Amino acid sequence: MKDTELELASLPEDTPVGDEDAVVAVPVVAVVGRPNVGKSTLVNRIIGRRQAVVEDVPGVTRDRVAYDATWNGREFTVVDTGGWEPDAKDRAAAIARQAEAAVATADVVLFVVDAMIGATDDDEKAVKMLRRSKKPVLLVANKVDNQAREIEAMSLWSLGLGQPYPVSALHGRGSGELLDVVLDSFSKEAPLTKEGGPRGPRRVALVGRPNVGKSSLLNRLANEERSVVDSVAGTTVDPVDSLVTVGNEVWQFVDTAGLRKRVGQASGTEYYASLRTSAAIEAAEVTVVLLDASEVISEQDQRLLTMVSEAGRGVVLAFNKWDLVDEDRRFYLDKEIERELKRIPWALRVNISAMTGRAVEKLAPALRKALASWERRIATARLNQWLTALTQETPHPVRGGRAPRIMFATQPGNRPPKFVLFTTAPMDAGYVRFIERKLREEFGFEGTPIEIAVKPRKQLGPGGRGRPHG
Repeated sequence: MKDTELELASLPEDTPVGDEDAVVAVPVVAVVGRPNVGKSTLVNRIIGRRQAVVEDVPGVTRDRVAYDATWNGREFTVVDTGGWEPDAKDRAAAIARQAEAAVATADVVLFVVDAMIGATDDDEKAVKMLRRSKKPVLLVANKVDNQAREIEAMSLWSLGLGQPYPVSALHGRGSGELLDVVLDSFSKEAPLTKEGGPRGPRRVALVGRPNVGKSSLLNRLANEERSVVDSVAGTTVDPVDSLVTVGNEVWQFVDTAGLRKRVGQASGTEYYASLRTSAAIEAAEVTVVLLDASEVISEQDQRLLTMVSEAGRGVVLAFNKWDLVDEDRRFYLDKEIERELKRIPWALRVNISAMTGRAVEKLAPALRKALASWERRIATARLNQWLTALTQETPHPVRGGRAPRIMFATQPGNRPPKFVLFTTAPMDAGYVRFIERKLREEFGFEGTPIEIAVKPRKQLGPGGRGRPHG
């Protein structure tokens, strides 16, 4: 057989589940794309360890390499491939054929595109190859490290593969949401791990400035001393994971270090505590931000709230030490909340006392409500019908003789809810905030941030038709 000829390699199969005589093939996920888009970095992120070789030059991966992976109790095989290029010759042609073989043997294909560059001619040719395979394909927009790039990634709808899933394989942003979709695409017979079964406890990060009572609250919820409590601020340095039962449900709480300074200004132990707290927020699904109701809302509190909101997590504000609040303090606290927390009026609020146990049982319903909002999806037809009625009743103000119109809207993701408005022209920020407020009134969304991106149509000239930016 010639070196350039392709020989199909066998991939890992088999994991008996339940009945010892029943053997169910482990699903196979192929990761493909043109060179240097971050396929191996994504594979490392999926398998949870740095095993696939990564280097900032194209062509490092040449053969198909299979790795065992697990997500939410479900086993599967992920296959890393070399860069696929059309009209490739010599060794590049053999690499491309290996990638095509991986597609042929896969149950699901992750097509990785560099979102910083956007769709290229080679990407469009790869899409034609993937369509011929007739395999389910998920479009992965890689190198999306922030919200601005996430908005730009929506331009990849133009490839015709459906919704782009924005991720940062390097930093982990969006990877969990992508893997949830991968699992949903598997057949129901895909095997579980030995520990498998239903999803584990919901993850809750407990954050707040030093000495606000985080460890005391965790101990109160657990009915035992899980975290060291001291009047000296900064006792907790490493995040402390605890499984506690609140409202007849088991939750995974993570008690974090209190943050005094910005991560960039911290040093030594405090610097690493800040990084771990940030990582705990990223790993959580919902965050309880503990505030000292007896003291003025501080700059540190504001910074934490910004960090949690920008991380896109559900938020419950727990005002602790309520037993120390008198009528005068309540009056001034209401004014502070109205003034200092006006950026997150959607956050749920609970007034508690970790010391006495006052109202801590209200945390569980608030957490459930925030999670339900965080995961909520609105059907495209219903969303557009509602938006049409809203904009007809309250149209956008006229600008330059015309009022921008919303041509189409979609919700490309949740956790948190993300919406994209395709419009005839840019929209005023105030009108977008109006739409967000009405979205919350109509569909709930209490306790979760909402991301709304506006994609105005690109104008080709006077009277000319255009298409959305991207």
